[in-house]
Amino acid sequence: MSYDLVGVIPAAGTASRLGPLPCSKELLPVGYHHGTGEESTYRPKVVSHYLLERMRLVNVSKAYIILRKGKWDIPSYLGDGNHINLPIAYLMMTLPFGVPFTFDQSYPFVKEAMVVFGFPDILFKPEDAFVHLLDRQAESDADIVLGLFPSLQPKNEDLVKFGKDDRVSKIVVKPKSSKLQHTWLIAVWTPAFTHFLHDYVAILKKTNYDNPKAITDDNFKELFLGEVFNAAIEANFRVDYVYFNTGRFIDIGTPENLLKFTQNSWRI
Repeated sequence: MSYDLVGVIPAAGTASRLGPLPCSKELLPVGYHHGTGEESTYRPKVVSHYLLERMRLVNVSKAYIILRKGKWDIPSYLGDGNHINLPIAYLMMTLPFGVPFTFDQSYPFVKEAMVVFGFPDILFKPEDAFVHLLDRQAESDADIVLGLFPSLQPKNEDLVKFGKDDRVSKIVVKPKSSKLQHTWLIAVWTPAFTHFLHDYVAILKKTNYDNPKAITDDNFKELFLGEVFNAAIEANFRVDYVYFNTGRFIDIGTPENLLKFTQNSWRI
């Protein structure tokens, strides 16, 4: 079946690990690029621009960036996506309980689309990684295809286990220690999983988050996307993967990794 390709980017984080910033972390400049038209001179290339470029390579029809209140500098800078040649629209996060809740804000707009998903503060190579994920999905008709990379910091990453059928059998979310060597960074999935995630979040909202006080409670349990992947696996969804064994990535959401950029010790 042929689906419309739509990019979804969660950008509702607080960047608490980085400390006070002069802008949203998604707008940290990490390079330069040539503008187009009247803006043909060099202009700063912000970190989220790289993900949008990789989505554009697979011809997504549009990208939705999901924000939290106060991060107005993102739409102010990226605008409608004209300078990236990719239409961009913006949605607002309501419940601050993790990426699945954030993503669910896009449900009315992407529920019948093939979702192309990535994190705006993670830079990765190869540039055509999404092409390989979509090719795998077309070959296997999987519900979800994950892009896997060699793990660098297991405590900060979701690690991946494989079953006897050579499919993903479990996501281990940010383990204290592990011998697993693969982490997922990007994904594509069909409307079937989008509907599953929507129903999963709806149940959690009804059973755990109906209390308005929970929204301001610092003790709420964050829900990770890997946990929803696990629930989908238990529900017999097919989760395939593409492993980029020579791929590279860096998460600039930590001071240590951001410093690598300032010291020019990591190249895009």
